[in-house]
Amino acid sequence: MQFMLLINEDESIYDGDEGAKRMEETLAGHMALAKAWAEKGVAFSGERLKLGSTATTIRWDAGTHTLHDGPFAETHEELGGFYIIDVASLDDALDWARQIPVPGKGAVEVRPIWPMEG
Repeated sequence: MQFMLLINEDESIYDGDEGAKRMEETLAGHMALAKAWAEKGVAFSGERLKLGSTATTIRWDAGTHTLHDGPFAETHEELGGFYIIDVASLDDALDWARQIPVPGKGAVEVRPIWPMEG
């Protein structure tokens, strides 16, 4: 069963003098998690996203749409990246999601993927 793990975090944690070091440590945590998945035979994919300030959002309203600069959610947390993992259950997905490095404040949304059938 596939799950998407959406990583939301406060990007300001990477600002300032310690920001680059914190980013390096976070990326090392992600690489360790990818290694753990590989060792356990968990199929996965994922990508890191550029900063939320680079996003463009299309909002729909009764058949019309408008473009807006910035991410969908108006919050101090931004969607920073995602993983798609293939595991046996929601409990397994939650166990892996708890291991995602999120320095500072943030959240990881775990959502089952609705399989597309052809």
